[in-house]
Amino acid sequence: MKKIIIILLLALLSFSQAFATKETIKFNLKFGFIKGGEAKLVISDTTFNGKKAIHYFLEGQTTGLTDKLFGVNDVYETTVDADSHLPLKSIRNIKEGKYRWYNETLFYHNIDSLNSQKSGWREMPENLVDIISVFFYFINQHLLEEIEVGHMVTLPTFHADKIDNVTVKYLGESRVETDMGKIDCFVLAPVVDKGKLLNRSDGLKFFISKETKMPVLLEFDMKVGALRAILKSYKKDGNELVNK
Repeated sequence: MKKIIIILLLALLSFSQAFATKETIKFNLKFGFIKGGEAKLVISDTTFNGKKAIHYFLEGQTTGLTDKLFGVNDVYETTVDADSHLPLKSIRNIKEGKYRWYNETLFYHNIDSLNSQKSGWREMPENLVDIISVFFYFINQHLLEEIEVGHMVTLPTFHADKIDNVTVKYLGESRVETDMGKIDCFVLAPVVDKGKLLNRSDGLKFFISKETKMPVLLEFDMKVGALRAILKSYKKDGNELVNK
C-alpha cells in the first residue's frame, strides 16, 4: 500500500498549471465503488530568498475502512524557482501506520549540490528535480507538446533521500467522461518497478486535460483490483471551475 500511495502522490502532482496565484485540486480515491481516501494539491505563488517562486503542497490520506487498515497521512511540499521550475526546497512528512519519515532538503543548482537534513551535503546532477517538481518541470519545458506516441522521457529525480530517474511514457490521447463533462486528455504512464502490487511496469496511467494540463483521472492496474483517483473539484483563486 505504501508504494501505491507514493506512486499515486507522484501522479496526482503530475500535470497541473503552475502559474495561477492559487489553485486547489481535490481527488477521491476509490477501490471499485468503495471510497478509499482523499488527496489535495495546492499551488500558490510565493518568494524564496527574495526571488519569485512557486509552492506546491500535496496531502494524501486514507479514510473510513481503508484508514483503519493502512492509516496513511502523507504531506509533500516543494518550492521551485518561478523561471527555471527547478526545486529550491522540499519537505517530505510521511505517516503510514506506525511508519514515520520527515526530511527537509535545500537545492543549490549553481554549485550542483544539495543539503539533506537526513544525509547532509552531496553532489547532484545538473537540472535535478524532486518527486514533486518532476512533472511540472516536464510541462514547463514543453516536453508534452513535442513528445510522440510511445516516446519516453527520463529525468534525474530526488526522492526519499536518493537520486534516481523517473521515466514517463506517452501513450496517446483519450476522451474521458467526468463529473465536469467530457474532457480530451493526454495519456501518460510512468515506467516503474511493478513490484508486488502492479500487474505491469506501466500499470499506472494518468489522463491529463489537453486544455488545462490538470490531472483528470488516474488508473492503477493492480493485481488485487483496480484503483482510480477521480477529480472531485478544482478551484482557481477561490473560484470553483466547471468544464461543461
